[in-house]
Amino acid sequence: MKDIPAQPGRVCLSKQGRDKGRYFMIYEVIDDKYVTIVDGQLRRLYRPKKKKLMHLSLMPNVLENIGEKIKEGKKIFDAEVRSALRDIAPKESQEEGGSESV
Repeated sequence: MKDIPAQPGRVCLSKQGRDKGRYFMIYEVIDDKYVTIVDGQLRRLYRPKKKKLMHLSLMPNVLENIGEKIKEGKKIFDAEVRSALRDIAPKESQEEGGSESV
């Protein structure tokens, strides 16, 4: 597996905890072990979740426009995050699951 870097705007999948199986976006990288994550619905921008990187599966997808806004210090909205994750999440789940034929 490639070493995917943690960066603001990176899409990730929770592997542990109550939020297991949910897609999030990395909001801030705290250090080499911790990040804060948001999804715009369960975890909003005003209250991001601090989570260990080992409990997340980092996806190759990066929400470029939102990541750039975070780096530049511009305001982003929960609706932007929700919408972007909604576009990514169904694609990921369709790739993982397959149709079974009898």
